[in-house]
Amino acid sequence: MADEQGQRRRGPGRPRQEHMTRAVLDAVVDLVAESGMGALTMDAVAARAGVSKPAVYRRWPTKQDLVIATAESRIGPLAVPDLGDFRAELRVVLMTRMEAYRQPGMGRLLAGVIGAAAEADAEPAAYRAYTERVTSETRHVLDRGVERGDVRSDADLTATTTLVAASLLFRLVGEQQAPDEALVESLVELIGRAVAVRP
Repeated sequence: MADEQGQRRRGPGRPRQEHMTRAVLDAVVDLVAESGMGALTMDAVAARAGVSKPAVYRRWPTKQDLVIATAESRIGPLAVPDLGDFRAELRVVLMTRMEAYRQPGMGRLLAGVIGAAAEADAEPAAYRAYTERVTSETRHVLDRGVERGDVRSDADLTATTTLVAASLLFRLVGEQQAPDEALVESLVELIGRAVAVRP
């Protein structure tokens, strides 16, 4: 009974926390899309999100943490089912990432992530962990292909995973063009030629 009363007094904390998180991450995207990374300060984010600056710092102690969290929230988690063919699974990975990268503000946001990673005070381990999370499903698809027998067991899966991730990112940030289905199909074909078991 005491626990139930305590829960009633505290109220639904998680929904408020989730609302604050969404508001802050949306504010980051809006600020970067409008004015670039130079406009991204904790003060500006807090003001745009309608929350206190201490609340932002409690959740994301550094701007690096905030930028990584925002990018990851926009890219989103990915789980590809076993489709019986690594090319089909790779296409799902690439199409899902393509759609995420075509969201408004993603070019500047991801360029900001890359730029922030090169700053003198950047924490390399945080960026490596972020990259591993974002590319983990690509590696899983390739590992599953090896186990299934349609990806060569001697293929360099680390290099292939990097190629999958970098191609869409460079098209968006380096070439300043939104990745499209033609690029996805080309990548599936090229990577398939490189790592597929030949019949």
